Amino acid sequence: MKTFVLSVLIGGLLCLSQSGVAQQKIVTAAQVNGTWQSRSSTFKIWALGKQKLKVEFSGVYEYKTADGLMANVGEGIGIAFIEGETATFKPEGAEDECLITLQFGGGRLEVKQESICGFGHNVTATGKYRKVNARKPQFGAS
Repeated sequence: MKTFVLSVLIGGLLCLSQSGVAQQKIVTAAQVNGTWQSRSSTFKIWALGKQKLKVEFSGVYEYKTADGLMANVGEGIGIAFIEGETATFKPEGAEDECLITLQFGGGRLEVKQESICGFGHNVTATGKYRKVNARKPQFGAS
């Protein structure tokens, strides 16, 4: 009887491991640390440990007027919480509904912004970013 129960348990574990249960991917500090840029925006990120990242965002929205090229700018800083390869971030002082999701993978950073985050008119963090520098960023001097 003990052998039968043990066989059933081992068989069940094998089925679970082969059933396609996805393991959560984890990114290292070296993979997230540094400066990331899109065409008009920048994220500075540094791992603090205990699933926390220091994050600083600066973005620009350029537009043409009759008087020439103009721009709206926006910035945000705060602590993101990372689980696996996904971090969530709400800049200090941002609206309650604001949520920025950072998805790391394949040497790229994909960002999605939900709601208004208090940046300049039409300035958004949403976009695809590439790492331009792996050194510790200078925070507070965008």
